[in-house]
Amino acid sequence: MPIPTNKTLENLLDYTSIKQKVIGQNIANANTKNYIRRDVEFKEVLDNRIKNLANKDQKDARFEVKVDEETPVIANGNNVDVNREMADMAKNSIMFKFASKKLNGYFQSLQSVIKGGS
Repeated sequence: MPIPTNKTLENLLDYTSIKQKVIGQNIANANTKNYIRRDVEFKEVLDNRIKNLANKDQKDARFEVKVDEETPVIANGNNVDVNREMADMAKNSIMFKFASKKLNGYFQSLQSVIKGGS
């Protein structure tokens, strides 16, 4: 049984909300000594959801904030690149706007049907 579109959009809104908070924390700590940037796992969650599409008891997606150990650390022990974070923020903002507009359209359609299509 496929995941309903509105549930997928709700999960995307949840993801973008968490991602925005994490990006904000990374930017706020860009000059903090020994701060290691954080990121939100999305691909693993998506892969697990796709593998379990047949499972009728689908639960909400759980997004984990993980420490980014792969990005090189600079002299002060910090690995936050503000330019990268700002680009991630712009991309995240676009995803949020897309999901919110699609979800809004879904609920407007529902409202129209409830009112009798007028």
